[in-house]
Amino acid sequence: MQDMISLDDGVGIDVMDVGWPLRDLGRRMTRAAVMLDSRMRTLTAQPEEGAATAEYAVVLVAATGFAAVLVALLKSDAIKTLLTNIVKKALSV
Repeated sequence: MQDMISLDDGVGIDVMDVGWPLRDLGRRMTRAAVMLDSRMRTLTAQPEEGAATAEYAVVLVAATGFAAVLVALLKSDAIKTLLTNIVKKALSV
């Protein structure tokens, strides 16, 4: 009688060892529980607060560009005249 049965992966199992299916099932269940725990921790993790360094740099560049546009607008003669008239009208009330 043959003492070892070969599985697909080449691992031999003793014919008299009837507990191996339960141990294998236990290992698979433990692995599944660890994976489930890992996935649950990933899903329930708190999102990052604030901007990361690259995002922060992009926001600063955008804000600087917006400020440059505002400065260019406020230096134009049409806007100066408009703002001056608004202030004069508000003070004359």
